[in-house]
Amino acid sequence: MSQMHQQTAGAGSTCPGCEEPLESGDLFCGACGYDLSALPAGSDDRPTVAMNGSPSAPPSVPPSAPPPDASSQWPIAPDADSSDMPVPAHLPTDLPVTESSGGELSPNAGEARAVRTDAPFASPAEPPEPDEYPLPAPGAQEPEPADPRAVLADPTPPAGTKLCVACRSGRVDPDGYCENCGHAQPRERDHMEQELDAVAAVSDRGLRHHRNEDAFAISAAALPDGSPAVVAIVCDGVSSATRPDEASLAASRAANESLLDALPRGTHPQQAMHDAILSAADAVNALAAEPTGAREHSPHQNAPACTLVGSIIAGGLLVVGWVGDSRAYWVPDDRSGPTVRLTEDDSWAAQMVAAGLMNEAEAYADERAHAITGWLGADAYELEPHTASFKPDRAGVVVVCTDGLWNYAEAVEDMARAVPVDSAVRPLHSAQVLVGHALDGGGHDNVTVAILPFRVVPQGAGSA
Repeated sequence: MSQMHQQTAGAGSTCPGCEEPLESGDLFCGACGYDLSALPAGSDDRPTVAMNGSPSAPPSVPPSAPPPDASSQWPIAPDADSSDMPVPAHLPTDLPVTESSGGELSPNAGEARAVRTDAPFASPAEPPEPDEYPLPAPGAQEPEPADPRAVLADPTPPAGTKLCVACRSGRVDPDGYCENCGHAQPRERDHMEQELDAVAAVSDRGLRHHRNEDAFAISAAALPDGSPAVVAIVCDGVSSATRPDEASLAASRAANESLLDALPRGTHPQQAMHDAILSAADAVNALAAEPTGAREHSPHQNAPACTLVGSIIAGGLLVVGWVGDSRAYWVPDDRSGPTVRLTEDDSWAAQMVAAGLMNEAEAYADERAHAITGWLGADAYELEPHTASFKPDRAGVVVVCTDGLWNYAEAVEDMARAVPVDSAVRPLHSAQVLVGHALDGGGHDNVTVAILPFRVVPQGAGSA
């Protein structure tokens, strides 16, 4: 700020503050201390009281000054020696504001009309400098600062790249986490649904497990005579084994591919099911062949393992095959005939019942009931695929499921009540209802259900 030129009092002049005579050369009044440097040289006029940053008024209003107009009510300046202090600055928001119409102005209105009074006016060619200098956003290049509201476009990722559902820009690594923000991605297998013309399946993680270790595969093929064949495979990963989710997925895919290859070539459905279970076992066994380095870092890992149950409806036959404790049920449409469990569990409880050591209620109440005695995996004692074929004498549906469902409908009567009566015409809806039944019951395990309507009604009934 430039310095103001000091004026001295002239001979015969009086103090504008107290009207006491002044002597030549006085810089301040000897009576009241008034700063005479603010007076123009050689003028006896009193300075006009001004507002909004013009020269300041005297420190106090002299007794002889007329009272201010009652309608103005300006605040009186405090008694202070301000000769060496800059003119105080007042913002419009420091005092209550009243509009000319008599109403109160809003804060926004006051700000819109505010004029800075704490800096001298600058010439139009030299705009005033800003109070703050905004820093450029990180990574922005000069000279133009980045707009913080702008979202930088991420380069187009390669085809098939999965992007994070949280930040929508980071890529998802093979472990299911975003490489940018670290957010865990929803797993595709947490809830799966699929429907074909004559078969449907639903799989859900349940309410207690952190991942879904079940898997399924459904498909349709044509026999050599052109008649249709419908396939459903359901697998349940053994939780106590390593990578059970991979085991169930590998087994379901291998069994399904084997059946789609064998059935169109005319292989008998029951033999095709037996061979499919062996193919599934080979696929699960292959998962145990890990590099030596991986085994060194995780010496306590065991071989991946899973159970399997499958069903084929082809040429008037109903074929089932299984290893483990996943099950298949026959439920007639009209419910006039009995609901039948088509499989026998490879479990401790089933062995106790078969040996006559316990009845079914006692065996399944034991804590060892669900310990399985048969499974697919490299450490299985002896693989014994079970297969059976039936010729139902009426229309119905086949329910193929893991123990995540039948634990909540263990008796055949309970399963019959849980299956909707229109399952034959709405298989996907029926599978959804059964999964919901398990979730409503507690959802303690993964749950997977496949529904195959049996529409062919040949003569006779029984087991082949």
